Amino acid sequence: MDSRTFLGLQQTHNPFRWYLPVEMKLCTGGNFLYGGSALGAAISALEGATGRNVIWVTAQYLSYARPGEVMDIDVIVPVTGNAITQARVIARVGEREIITVNAALGDRDFEYSGQFETMPDVGSPDDYPDWKHRFLVKGSIHDFMDERVVKVRAEKDLDGSPGDGQTIMWARLPEVIEGVDAATLGVLGDFVPRGVGQALGIRGGGNSLDNTLRVMNLVPTTWVLLDIRVHGVARGFGHGLVNMFAEDGTLMATASQSCIARIHKG
Repeated sequence: MDSRTFLGLQQTHNPFRWYLPVEMKLCTGGNFLYGGSALGAAISALEGATGRNVIWVTAQYLSYARPGEVMDIDVIVPVTGNAITQARVIARVGEREIITVNAALGDRDFEYSGQFETMPDVGSPDDYPDWKHRFLVKGSIHDFMDERVVKVRAEKDLDGSPGDGQTIMWARLPEVIEGVDAATLGVLGDFVPRGVGQALGIRGGGNSLDNTLRVMNLVPTTWVLLDIRVHGVARGFGHGLVNMFAEDGTLMATASQSCIARIHKG
């Protein structure tokens, strides 16, 4: 299964109009469309409509889509150059705008390249335990995502004392077996909110306001290492980024976010 099939994204007779049935498996335990699912669908539509690969894509989350609804995804392409396409997405349920996305897509020949971020020195995914969700809703996105914790503060250690802002975990979508692409990274990159609770030392997290994915090298890998770095929390909002590495240490992408910081109830 590829990422588009996993998401359930469909193209209409118009190559620039797509739609996404909002299934429970794409949603959070809060019964709304997971931000990573929305971004992944937008990336897949952008690449499918333009025939080019995402360089960067930034999403602003505006409203909630609920299970059973259908989200229409319109791709707008104002500029197509020799190497780069500038495009955007507006996704709606009825008249309710859910997500707005801006993006650049393309590839260029350039003789120089380099990677200047190093993957943390960690073991393989099989060396680590599964992430234990406090409120796992059956059939939600986390039932379809494998998560192995590498560096995390245990529940008993969340005593309100600040940590160092770093959380590390392996993640994958086991149903996506045809390779990690930009859409898959869009789904897996929505983890800054989880890092906020860890950084603050509280049983909390947040709701994403945005996500910007910058794609570098896509290489064959099953698992993706998420090196989550929370920069800070102030005025009720958390800010941070996720470096996303393949199993061989290749930096595939970065995802940066702001979120509404929240304390978990119960």
